[in-house]
Amino acid sequence: MGYPQKLLSSGEEILTEFRPHWSRLLKQGLLTILVVVLIVLIATRRFDAKAWVIGALVVLWFVVVIAEFVRWWTDKHVITNERLIHRSGLISKKGTEIPLEVINDVTFQQSAFERIVGSGDLLIESAGTHGQSSYSDIPQPEHVQKQIYEAREARMAEMRGGGSATQPANTTSQLETLSRLHDEGKLTNDEFEAEKRKLIGGA
Repeated sequence: MGYPQKLLSSGEEILTEFRPHWSRLLKQGLLTILVVVLIVLIATRRFDAKAWVIGALVVLWFVVVIAEFVRWWTDKHVITNERLIHRSGLISKKGTEIPLEVINDVTFQQSAFERIVGSGDLLIESAGTHGQSSYSDIPQPEHVQKQIYEAREARMAEMRGGGSATQPANTTSQLETLSRLHDEGKLTNDEFEAEKRKLIGGA
């Protein structure tokens, strides 16, 4: 199921969306194999509490494995032409958003195993109240890093009047966007004034 279009702002488009890397479920896969082996071994033995033990193993598997699978399935990263979105949770939900224009730096890190399977971690440094945001189990983190940089550059070009002909940048709307970000605490006073000077030709 894709990210709901109704949650996007006017003119916002999804560039890519993905779940965490499948390697997050490796422990649950190993636990599943262990539970199956134990059930087979127990089933071949004769003792009074056999049914209870098997039942307990099934409950343990369900609670640990299924719960983690649901968390993985509902954990979603979205990159749009305006922001980074992270949503997680099925019943109790959590979400964070980072406007592209406040992102200062994106770095990735991979262990030897993560490099083999194609996963890694991303660290995003941004201005305002966001600070540092860390995301783990990102598939192909180097490629995602490149996508974020490209989306950020396109966003900044659009805000400064370098957008495409089909979406001409309007100085008034750009100032309104900067003002909104400043009011929300996503841009500091100095960052707001610097960007405003660039838009009105004072830089």
